[in-house]
Amino acid sequence: MSILKEFKEFAVKGNVIDLAVGVVIGGAFGSIVKSLVDDVIMPPIGLLVGNVDFANLFLVLKEGAKQAGPYASVAAAKQAGAVTMNIGLFINSLVSFTIVAFAIFMLVKAINKLKREAPAEAAPAPATKECRYCLSSVPLKASRCPCCTSQLD
Repeated sequence: MSILKEFKEFAVKGNVIDLAVGVVIGGAFGSIVKSLVDDVIMPPIGLLVGNVDFANLFLVLKEGAKQAGPYASVAAAKQAGAVTMNIGLFINSLVSFTIVAFAIFMLVKAINKLKREAPAEAAPAPATKECRYCLSSVPLKASRCPCCTSQLD
């Protein structure tokens, strides 16, 4: 029974809930970035480099058993049973990763800026000094040590 109690305490801690929310938001953010790359960024780049659809940029490593090439798309090659190296999909994933990594970097940078501590205030002036003979604490204005009666500077 104590294991269930411990698990409940663990599950309702703020850090675990924050982590769960972060994972859900991160998943949604990843799909938004994937759509941004696939649907907004890569089509104009493909148009600029000669009407290339990066999603269908691939090399055939082995012809398909069901149908010989050439294949119009990655999906057609897969359907024919061909082995392909999907360079365009890799480029899309690389661009997506770069955008997500940059966004996370900017977020962490902003959080760190908010977390910076205010400059530390100067330490208050000490109210006592140390006797150099007996090492006891003596008020600053004292001219003799109350413990050893030594003359203080």
